[in-house]
Amino acid sequence: MAATGDDAAAMDSISRAPAAHLAALNAAASSGGPAEAPEDAAESPAVAPKKPSTNSDGGVETAEEAVEPADPDINELCTDMFEKMSVFLQGELTGTCEDYRLLENMNKLTSLKYMEMKDISINISRNLQDLNNKYASLQPYLDQINQIEDQVSSLEQAAYKLDAYSKKLEARFKKLEKR
Repeated sequence: MAATGDDAAAMDSISRAPAAHLAALNAAASSGGPAEAPEDAAESPAVAPKKPSTNSDGGVETAEEAVEPADPDINELCTDMFEKMSVFLQGELTGTCEDYRLLENMNKLTSLKYMEMKDISINISRNLQDLNNKYASLQPYLDQINQIEDQVSSLEQAAYKLDAYSKKLEARFKKLEKR
């Protein structure tokens, strides 16, 4: 996105400023005192001044031009940082992958357990149905047993009555015999 209006004019004036003037501005900004002589400015490398960030465009950012190459220490530190960040991110991703594998294994085991429980419940249902069928086939015999039990009870009552009557007869017979 190209700069327009005031931003374009400011960027154009920065690129056309003489190196001595820029060095004087940088020296004044860094030391806080009066500007040094132009001879000293020629010895120091030229650095573009920082432009205040008053963008009317909102999303446009201005870039600063780096004049001197980065120090070898900074390059080594950056390389070391990127290697360590790579190791860290690989560790994080490995941990996340292991968590997902564990979750997948747990889901598989849970699925197997539910399949086993389903098979067990099917077997229980089948056995219950068989028992119900057997009970239904035995029901006529159970009804006969109940009838026989009722008949035995009534026969027992009749036997008690007969025993009581025979005792009365015996008592009468003994009474008559004594006379």
